[in-house]
Amino acid sequence: MEPCEGSVVRRWGVVLTASAAAVAVALPTATAQAAEGPTGIGAKGAYLDRGPDGRPWGKAADTRRQMASTTKIMTAVVVVDDYAGALQHQVAVKQSYRDWVQRNQASTADLRTGDELTVRQLLYAMMLPSGCDAAYALADTFGDGATEQERTASFVEKMNKKARALGMRDTHYDSFDGISARGTNYSTPRDLAKLARYALGDGTLTTVMKSMNTQQKAANVNRLYTWYNTNKLLGSYDGVVGLKTGSTRAAGPCLVFAARRAGRTVVGVVLDDRTGRYPDAARMLDYAYGSRTALKLRELPMGAHED
Repeated sequence: MEPCEGSVVRRWGVVLTASAAAVAVALPTATAQAAEGPTGIGAKGAYLDRGPDGRPWGKAADTRRQMASTTKIMTAVVVVDDYAGALQHQVAVKQSYRDWVQRNQASTADLRTGDELTVRQLLYAMMLPSGCDAAYALADTFGDGATEQERTASFVEKMNKKARALGMRDTHYDSFDGISARGTNYSTPRDLAKLARYALGDGTLTTVMKSMNTQQKAANVNRLYTWYNTNKLLGSYDGVVGLKTGSTRAAGPCLVFAARRAGRTVVGVVLDDRTGRYPDAARMLDYAYGSRTALKLRELPMGAHED
């Protein structure tokens, strides 16, 4: 992790990796796939929810796979659902949050020890640059228990409770940020599409997820954080409004995405897409909207993390 110069904290960090002990989870169940759908999708798992006006399409849509940092969608959902009144609550950044990133070589918002940020600001820090330090801060703040370990474990259980309430039957969380030591942090394309559709119903979260960049100032020091959204589909495909990237060695490149056109919202998921998650997402959206898009991906500034 490199130090920042001046008052602007830029997004640095390294690619999120899982523990060497983590292995992909692939527990197939019966999957009904539509006879027609987008072609050339290289992801091992995919799902396209075209809304009430179109039949869903899937590829291994009910096969459980690790989901990397798309985990953070649920982290955010628990916060905005259960603690909506605390969005302006200030959280002091602990050294342990930075140590977690360093120890796991994880993606980071480069939060600085002692800085005070609101819960709303931490949502930006988690969802745009995929900050595992921000995810840790939220789990530690809203979990129950006397120690950080107890509080973060409690928060993960709240994530599982929310998954059950949403009918995500093939989803299990063992992590608040996608770093899975046991490899039991998994979901399916169909379940993640269900979660995405639910998340898009929250105005605060939608505003965060569709932001291509943001600048946020710490409350107690003269430090300005600048974060860029790792989702390159934003600004590259008309109507895209989120949601979240993810990538680990075990999970492969993942993407949960959505677009809105003419009042119609389409949601899609690709898991373990080592051939090109963004082109696959564009093909799926083209199929849903009956369009044809020449995709030119938005470039992130030098030094910005790519999750």
